[in-house]
Amino acid sequence: MQDASFITLLVSTASIAFLHALAPDHWLPFIMIGRAQKWSIKKLIFVTFIAGIGHVGSSVLIGLIGLFIGMELSKLEGFEALRGEVGIWLLIGFGIAYALWGLKHARHPHRHEIVDEKILNKKVVTVWTLFAVFVLGPCEPLIPLFFISLKFQIAGIIGVIVVFSIMTWIMMIAQAVIGYLGIQLVKFETLERYSHTIAGVVIALTGVFILVSGV
Repeated sequence: MQDASFITLLVSTASIAFLHALAPDHWLPFIMIGRAQKWSIKKLIFVTFIAGIGHVGSSVLIGLIGLFIGMELSKLEGFEALRGEVGIWLLIGFGIAYALWGLKHARHPHRHEIVDEKILNKKVVTVWTLFAVFVLGPCEPLIPLFFISLKFQIAGIIGVIVVFSIMTWIMMIAQAVIGYLGIQLVKFETLERYSHTIAGVVIALTGVFILVSGV
């Protein structure tokens, strides 16, 4: 019976992580930024995976600290909810800032054969900013699972962390790659110079959608 309950916990964890990662803010930003900056599939997977580590890792760390100091579930959930709101607003702000930068870049386009160091630096900053946004974006469903897993002690906690993390990373990467390959099929040469602006607007609207819908 104990083994059956443990398997049920892991299956439930995988299912919750699957549904959690379906939210567009988990994959759409990578598709849009990757398309605008012409990332390779390898770089898309790498950036998405690193952001996924930060996304899940921050909630794991907070959850473990909460369990260690004996914090109540309601307080941890409240803290994660607050982090969630901050993360959404940061995503919206990031999208707006990137759109404005893209608009400025479109007005003063650089020749493709000239390597502009400022543009390269901006792309690096964009990746790390996106990482920071995902670190501050919590995995709210993970916290209740931590408390449920206490029934199985260390094995339960480790099992929940591993299953939730792997499923979230798989979903984020798979959706990002599928979406990226799909958007590559769409040709919009006339709007190519505004690709950064479009990416920023879509990311900001994604944040607004999450904020309004409460996904």
